Amino acid sequence: MSAVLVIEDDDGIRVSLMLALEDEGYTVRGAGTGEDGLHAQRSQPADTVLVDLMLPGVDGFEVIRQLRRDDDVPIVVVSARDDTHDIVAALEAGADDYVTKPVAVKELSARLRALRRRSRTTLAEPIPALLFGDLEIVPEAGEVRLGGNAVALTRTEFRLLCELAEHPGRVLSRQQLLQQVWEYDFGDERIVDVHVGRLRHKIEPDPRNPRHLVTVRGLGYKMQR
Repeated sequence: MSAVLVIEDDDGIRVSLMLALEDEGYTVRGAGTGEDGLHAQRSQPADTVLVDLMLPGVDGFEVIRQLRRDDDVPIVVVSARDDTHDIVAALEAGADDYVTKPVAVKELSARLRALRRRSRTTLAEPIPALLFGDLEIVPEAGEVRLGGNAVALTRTEFRLLCELAEHPGRVLSRQQLLQQVWEYDFGDERIVDVHVGRLRHKIEPDPRNPRHLVTVRGLGYKMQR
């Protein structure tokens, strides 16, 4: 059983979503404001947090940023705002996924299960450290170092980096990465693009001119030494 925190200011939507997730087998708590949601997560951490963007006071974007500063809990945005700017801004703030309203609970539940599987995944067999210049990736230990210094990544960022690094020189399409990293058979490929951008800011000296995590126009991404 997984614990989910729903941060949603609309009482009707929050209650109906909580009841639907409880029917799916989750333990669910709710919060009506960003401030209450942050307090709830800090006092009794949930396994996954669902966040609406249009919250009174501290809005959803700031809630995501503050949650992400505290830990790497999986964060899913559930919002009626579906334009590219909002989706990209939410993902750049630190969200792992984005679902638009009205919510199909079965689809949401499937995504939550995928998030939990990713957080629990262990390696079938040890993989040696992967070196790309001064970038060192240690999949077995869950560590990344740049120039000897530890790099803090979310679980999703780490899985994405490992998936690319374990196939150096091989181009992986956005759809392949969605399947391998997010475990989605289909989905919004912008999720991949934003996470790649976040990774570059953490592992590349010049994110605008990446040395290792490069784009292959029209095909996807690859890691190169």
